[in-house]
Amino acid sequence: MYHGDKKRTKSTSGALASGFMRTDLWREGAWLDLWSVVHFLSGSSIGLGLSFLHFGAAASVVLVLLSLISYEMWEALVHIQETPANRFMDVLVGMVSFLLTFFFLVPRLSLPTLVRTFGLIFTINILLSIFGWRASQKAALFEKHLRARYATQHTQFLEQKAHLRKTFRRKKARSRESFAQEKREESSRANVD
Repeated sequence: MYHGDKKRTKSTSGALASGFMRTDLWREGAWLDLWSVVHFLSGSSIGLGLSFLHFGAAASVVLVLLSLISYEMWEALVHIQETPANRFMDVLVGMVSFLLTFFFLVPRLSLPTLVRTFGLIFTINILLSIFGWRASQKAALFEKHLRARYATQHTQFLEQKAHLRKTFRRKKARSRESFAQEKREESSRANVD
């Protein structure tokens, strides 16, 4: 639906196949969306976190790239539908933020500042993810109710249409019958005269 559940019902064009389109703040964008902020913060968190582990630059870059790609593959496996461009941008945004953080920010920070920065960015990242998840769940539930209501009204419309059609046909048949009867009566009066 959406992140977690946020994007599952989205089609690749950004609109739902049946014509419904989410308009909430956490909806999926074709390239970038509010979830891109979460991916950016995730890349920064990973960059700050990996600096504590001292894996080295090449190993860290490969590890992060594989992790970000794996996460997008997991999203596809659990049917979180995104446009291919959005999946690509999620990896790119995460990777760019990781590279900026790991190679430019981390070397300039003292250990206490690094720890505080990691804590702050990680906390904001988690909070945004939770808010986005909740908003997406609400939107998905609203959409489910809207679809059910639409289906009910559509069924009622089809039933009314069939009833009106049947009524119209009966009236039309009666009208023809009445018209034919009038013609016969006219014809019989003309024959009598």
